[in-house]
Amino acid sequence: MILRKFIPKDAETIIKWIKDERAFRQWSADRYPNFPISADDINCFYHKFGENMHIFSVIDAFDNVIGHFTLRYPNNNDKTVLRLGFVIIDDKLRCKGVGKQMVSCAVDYAFNKLKADELTLGVFENNFDAYYCYKSCGFVETGLIEQYICSCETWNCIEMHILNN
Repeated sequence: MILRKFIPKDAETIIKWIKDERAFRQWSADRYPNFPISADDINCFYHKFGENMHIFSVIDAFDNVIGHFTLRYPNNNDKTVLRLGFVIIDDKLRCKGVGKQMVSCAVDYAFNKLKADELTLGVFENNFDAYYCYKSCGFVETGLIEQYICSCETWNCIEMHILNN
């Protein structure tokens, strides 16, 4: 597993992993107004963040994109806190330990390369596999829960974090 900077053509691969609107909302919450999205939608969205967001693709030994995530500074003035987001892996690789390995790489990069003190994320309570993946990587609930309306349902978003020891 190799981390590399996201390149625009990676978006074409990422959109193929999002099979339905429920999976789309679990991945993006309300960040995109409509499903389905295009590769251009992803690229335009990321372009707005500039240096406030580090965008990664994860590739395998054969140079295939197998995962994706972002690390962004939620408070532009505070470079000690990062937020992990848009975490997704190739749907054929789910529940095989690849997600845990990728999240562990994200944690390592945030703490050792970007020198963050804290890494936060939000995960919907109905996204069990992601929730348990984050817990297995050391994330703990912070007690904050936000609510989103997704597809006429109310979803609770569990806030989690991990501290740099």
